Amino acid sequence: MNITPNGPKTSSSAAGSSSVTDESYWQALLNEGEVTSLRQPAPWAFRPVSGDGAEGSSRQDDDEQDWIEAERHLQQRIVCDLPVIGYNRGGLLVRFGRINAFVPSSHLKGFPVYADFRERELALERRVGQVSRFVVIEIDREHRRLILSERAASESRNPEQILARLKPGDVVTGRVSNLRRFGAFVDLGGFEGLIHISEMSWGRVNHPGEVIQPGDEVRVYILDVNMAERKVQLSLKRLQPDPWANVLDRYQVGQRVRGEVTNVVSFGAFVRLEDGVEGLIHISELAEGNFLHPRNVVREGQWVEARVLNIDPANRRIGLSLRQVRAGASRRDGRSEAFIFERRAGAQRPDSAR
Repeated sequence: MNITPNGPKTSSSAAGSSSVTDESYWQALLNEGEVTSLRQPAPWAFRPVSGDGAEGSSRQDDDEQDWIEAERHLQQRIVCDLPVIGYNRGGLLVRFGRINAFVPSSHLKGFPVYADFRERELALERRVGQVSRFVVIEIDREHRRLILSERAASESRNPEQILARLKPGDVVTGRVSNLRRFGAFVDLGGFEGLIHISEMSWGRVNHPGEVIQPGDEVRVYILDVNMAERKVQLSLKRLQPDPWANVLDRYQVGQRVRGEVTNVVSFGAFVRLEDGVEGLIHISELAEGNFLHPRNVVREGQWVEARVLNIDPANRRIGLSLRQVRAGASRRDGRSEAFIFERRAGAQRPDSAR
């Protein structure tokens, strides 16, 4: 496919020399700190204007043919050469006719996944002004978003065929392509699936980087395949035994257990008894008397001994009490002191009788 300064040259592209886009979409990227450089004015900074100064036809009318062309590209997996007009923190901005499309960094060929922020920024900046081969992988007309992939354009296998072969319950091998706060993207050979942070481990995970890193080869369990939205949900933890499946074999009501405080909140403290199994010490079971906040009693990282109050495997809950253990220790200490006092008093009686 040939290109023009405004994007792909096709027989169905509408004529026009100006470019418009959805201001709300790009403004959202700007608000999130995404947009860092543009070789052209920001796409939300201008609209086509007619000769008499009045605003031209609506953007929906202006780029309707481009959206139709994008749909055709998506359906037929057409590879096209397009100019890179800018970059942001997440990837490249590419001109597709009158539409400004986005290429996530995880869909760029040879992108340095291990680089620090500055190296990644320089790598993206060097791409501005270049013409590269892309393929359309996602269209969201409602939010006026067009997503492209450079890596999929170079793949010999059709991502649609890969998606069609994936079934819930399958176990497949892929490579971690990108990490986000909410999870990790895994390249399954031309199509990406998502491991949500809640599916990383049976235990508590604060950031995906605690479990996997970009470039790691991983075996994943397919939770769900949504053909309509072209989304695949993956899991790491489903390949490991569920520690709650036989929790009643290891814990009983009344048992005294030891664990590490992992989180202190207004209503109590969570204690990790083992990987994947946490119990809750409710604020009423932390200590005797009054205190302002559970942090006045325990802190994260502290090891404590508690008594098991109840176990609910179905809802993955174990109720614990710190107060009862400490109260029992205090009573034992009190009995010990009374015993010592009585022995001392008994030893003094013969002297008193004399």
